[in-house]
Amino acid sequence: MRDDHTPGGGTPDRRRRRPLRLFAAGIGVLALVGVLALGGYAFFLQRTVEGNIEREDLNAQDDSTVTISPDRFGSEQPEDSEADAEDPEGSVDLEGTVETEEESAAPIVGEDGQAIEVGESEFQAETPERPAEAGEAQNFLIIGSDSRDLSVERGRSDVIVLMHINDERDRVDLIHFPRDLFVPIAGTGGSSKINAAYSYGGAPLLVQTLQPLVDVPIDHVVVVNFQSFQAMTDAIGGVDVDVAESSPGFPEGVMHMDGATGLEFVRERYALSQGDISRGQRQQAFIQGIMTKALSRETLTNPARLASFVDAATTNLTVDADLQVGDMRDLGFQMRGVRGDDIHFETAPWTGIANHPVAGSIVVMADDQMADLSEHLRNDTMEDYTDPVSPRSGFGG
Repeated sequence: MRDDHTPGGGTPDRRRRRPLRLFAAGIGVLALVGVLALGGYAFFLQRTVEGNIEREDLNAQDDSTVTISPDRFGSEQPEDSEADAEDPEGSVDLEGTVETEEESAAPIVGEDGQAIEVGESEFQAETPERPAEAGEAQNFLIIGSDSRDLSVERGRSDVIVLMHINDERDRVDLIHFPRDLFVPIAGTGGSSKINAAYSYGGAPLLVQTLQPLVDVPIDHVVVVNFQSFQAMTDAIGGVDVDVAESSPGFPEGVMHMDGATGLEFVRERYALSQGDISRGQRQQAFIQGIMTKALSRETLTNPARLASFVDAATTNLTVDADLQVGDMRDLGFQMRGVRGDDIHFETAPWTGIANHPVAGSIVVMADDQMADLSEHLRNDTMEDYTDPVSPRSGFGG
């Protein structure tokens, strides 16, 4: 097994850049939750939010058509060369002529284990029924894309998170789906890494791929490309983060971090016991620290700090065409009692990491445990959900 479970590995420079993109997208999760949770306190910020966010056709539900259009990169972003020169750490790496699996969409694999040639096609979207037991619980798909401009290219989905807001509006669950999770890809007749759905058909195809796994409708979709987490972290005076697994410079225990320190913390992978899985858990811990601080009385009673945080959190948000700021504000008002301890993090259940002969290094889904997760989402009982299956150690990076 490779010490880097990402197929192809990429060059050292590319490996250094990817953690920033991954964490930037993870912070986008915080951005949306923060806006929703703070909305009940910050009606005066509606104009700021409305001016910052952008809208695209991201969702795919019944009666809509999903287009499969393979796209390794999309078009080159405007002023790519200039942006790369100014920000080599956070930029999208498009230079060079050598193709790697990291740069291209993962292959779609048929039942016979062979790669399927996927061309342009269309199919009709399907949506699971909303169970009566779920009440008015809502589900948001949050995608972290490395694209700087969705109108030009879709980019790659480095982070995929399902956000479940319960019917009582007093609990938020953020379920992280590892990008290498091997699943059936809607409309293709085959399976691949879940982030391949985004590469082949953008957010609508990812919606149609994820919904059958969780068997609940996805109400809204948000795509984030957040590169200024340092400013957001520093806007609230830094955060306290629980370091569960030590690494050089970061002993176990609670540690106060500013934006620059946090960047170093979430970049680490090779010194951690489960590689990318452990790094994802670090990202979750950092987001938990920011949410705890952002939703504290210290922030909520400081208009200047609150305004600065919300402005930073919404600067790089693209939402589906049906999600209006007024809806976000109303949902935020309903969630006005939510605090950091009410936000819970889970990872989609998995059993291990395998080396697929066609798809490369994949995360193997725990089918029975995924069905259990689906049941709790459908019944809006995430407070009772536990995952005794997913590995807690091993598979180091």
